[in-house]
Amino acid sequence: MKNIILASKSERRKKLLNEMGVNFITIPSSIDEQNFNEKIRPSSFCMNLAKLKASDVANKNPNSLVIGSDTIIYFNNKIIGKPKNIKQAKQYISNFSNKTHAVYSGVFIIIKNINFKVQFYDKTLVTFHKLLKEDIEYYIKNYNCLDKAGGYGIQSWSKVFIKKINGCYNNVVGFPVSKFHILCRLNKILNETIR
Repeated sequence: MKNIILASKSERRKKLLNEMGVNFITIPSSIDEQNFNEKIRPSSFCMNLAKLKASDVANKNPNSLVIGSDTIIYFNNKIIGKPKNIKQAKQYISNFSNKTHAVYSGVFIIIKNINFKVQFYDKTLVTFHKLLKEDIEYYIKNYNCLDKAGGYGIQSWSKVFIKKINGCYNNVVGFPVSKFHILCRLNKILNETIR
């Protein structure tokens, strides 16, 4: 079995892969997530960024199986990534109040030395309750809102914002586990670790 590398420093992605029983190491990519054209389809945007992350790490580890991933929010015809500051995080969350937004996660898997590549994305619709200002303030004050697309993490206290979701919950957390599992099975990769 090839060495498996997650090209990410995301604790959420690491936790999800660990829960699947995947034996891997993490090597974050050096790709700057801020400098990309946002005027493309959200599915293409997150898959392209996942590809850049994985390819960056695969260039230095050509014999390893490298997994890159990126999660974004699509709302009001705009791609929303991680907020740049507290003010922007608060604005994002306020904008989602009583509305539905889409969460996209793109994944790119590569083994460079044999030119093996798999690319896919998943989409989940998330609807927020009508939010109280004090709840938004409490969340912003007590939780890290700057390292998550849209400023919130569905797995943290901000789960109270959620009225309903349509699609994969883990996709909103940051990695589409079930779709990843199915495509790994179809492509006969990770068979020694995924059960």
